[in-house]
Amino acid sequence: MVTTPLRERMRSILRTRNYSPRTEETYIEAVGRFARHFGKSPERLGAAQITEYQIWLRETRHVSASLFNQIVCALRFLYAEVLSRPEEVVRIAYARTEKHLPVVLSVEETARFLASIKIPRYRVLLTTIYSAGLRTGEALALRAGDIDSSRMLIRIRQGKGKKDRYVPLSPLVLELLREHWRREKLTDLLFARAEDRSRPLSDTTLQKFVRRAARAAGFRKIITARTLRHSYATHLIEKGTSTRVVQVLLGHTNVHTTETYTHVSPQTLGTIISPLDQIVAGLMPPW
Repeated sequence: MVTTPLRERMRSILRTRNYSPRTEETYIEAVGRFARHFGKSPERLGAAQITEYQIWLRETRHVSASLFNQIVCALRFLYAEVLSRPEEVVRIAYARTEKHLPVVLSVEETARFLASIKIPRYRVLLTTIYSAGLRTGEALALRAGDIDSSRMLIRIRQGKGKKDRYVPLSPLVLELLREHWRREKLTDLLFARAEDRSRPLSDTTLQKFVRRAARAAGFRKIITARTLRHSYATHLIEKGTSTRVVQVLLGHTNVHTTETYTHVSPQTLGTIISPLDQIVAGLMPPW
């Protein structure tokens, strides 16, 4: 990607505001696509072009509401914080987001999926993600020093929102990680790239592998690495773990995010008694 003074200024401001590296790259790329669409620097573009671009994203590209709003965030940051043109920001509208429940595997499906993975590196990585409900980026960033075997904890450094937290370390995962460490001859990163041990495995590579593995195992559900995190949370709630505890384990800022999993859980739904059953039992003769 060509470096420009505007791009470097935006990058510098993002870092000054302590945005995560992932957000930094996402915003820079979103603004880059906006500029390439018109073949001009964003400094020469304004409200009319922003609106035109938004219409193109929804009606021609048919991007999801979440991606649309991600681009909006990048453009709002650009015009308000980098170009000091806040009057443009109020005209950059967000899209209404669709509400979708996450895809969740049953306990049996989770076991079958993990058992189907033949490549040890990926089996250990995905088992670790499920065992502690990790975000993909959190798992890929794990280092040897983050595994506290004396207290049986995993330290998550600078997770979402730039927050550290601890999650339980499964004894089974500890043994898998030790075997993985010896087998891969690692030095620091637990899930490093084969060609460069100083860099973590890329998220894109992992997601492509998961999709292929799910298809090969015969799953019709759309499974991603994040599905294992969703399944972990749902399985905890099904076993009676409080949403507050699950919130802490997952690193959610808002408990309402965690409460999504109470709607997913079949056991939660299974405890609801239909009014029809009560009517039949109390007022109507047996069928």
